[in-house]
Amino acid sequence: MGNAAEQRAISEVPGNIISIAPYQERSKAGIDLFTFEERVAYIKRYGTQSMSFSTLQPGMRYLDVPGIGFMAFRDKWGYRLTLSDPVCDPKNREIVLRELLNNDRREILFVQLSPETADILYRRFGLYATQFGSEIIVDLENWSLKGKKKQILRTAVNHARKEGLVIEESCSLEECRRLTSEWLNTRKVRNREIGFLIRPMEMDYEDGTRKFFAYLDGELIGFIFFDPIYSNNRIISYVPNISRFSNRFKPGIFYPIMVHAMEVFKQEGIKVMNLGLCPLVIDDRDLPSESALQKKINRLIYRYGNWIFSFKGLYFTKSRFEGVEHKVFGVHKGMLPTLPFITMFKMCNFM
Repeated sequence: MGNAAEQRAISEVPGNIISIAPYQERSKAGIDLFTFEERVAYIKRYGTQSMSFSTLQPGMRYLDVPGIGFMAFRDKWGYRLTLSDPVCDPKNREIVLRELLNNDRREILFVQLSPETADILYRRFGLYATQFGSEIIVDLENWSLKGKKKQILRTAVNHARKEGLVIEESCSLEECRRLTSEWLNTRKVRNREIGFLIRPMEMDYEDGTRKFFAYLDGELIGFIFFDPIYSNNRIISYVPNISRFSNRFKPGIFYPIMVHAMEVFKQEGIKVMNLGLCPLVIDDRDLPSESALQKKINRLIYRYGNWIFSFKGLYFTKSRFEGVEHKVFGVHKGMLPTLPFITMFKMCNFM
């Protein structure tokens, strides 16, 4: 699972673990220093992670380092939970991480980090870096519907065409809300939407987002919202973040909308598609950076916890696109960060 670079990352024993104390008096960082416009500018230049855009969701706070970048977080129950990599030049990630650790002495749980950022926290600050899941990235330039695994995609697309499904990029907010209410009643976690790891459906700032809606006989029966992924002020990819579907279309609508959107993005010159996180999809090999106990618990939750969340179903659905799996990490202080993880589950509305 993952590529060679990821296998090399976080694979060595801690090296030069540093103290954060000497930087306290010289720190120029602070909480919520940037204007919204400044924060967006950093995202458009350095927002290369799948969750970079989601750091703009309501309720987030930020450790801002002027001239460098920021890191998003929320505080709950005495813990600080960060979301995604620092939004900055990769060479400056350690600076932002150091300032964050220096800013507040409460225990921090780092959520959904790349292997490179997790490696810094492990080797430079002595924290555990344990695989939290995987992201699946599809090479759009060479992607097609051919292949044995994609039979389910071809079947879904052909059935949608036969039934006269229409997919377009326009819809009313009222229709979206109606379908969302209907969809929530079918979820394992009912009457509330997942938060934090998934940004809200409605946000004040939506610049760069794309929305594809599926209609059957004029009725909205499904939609997917895609968030932009940026580098150097241009969109380099998209990630599906919000999806809603009606059970009235039994064959399923996710695959036809995804295939349609991927074809549109490919024609527009987008080279890769990030399908987003598959929580707790982790490999069999334990790395020196990982807490063996937490890794074991992650495996057990994936195996037996589908009554909480459809971990296996989500992975099966995304794996049909035959992308490349990339490791995603959670970084924590203790070998068994039970309370911080419970805090995260509560923040995400799993509990």
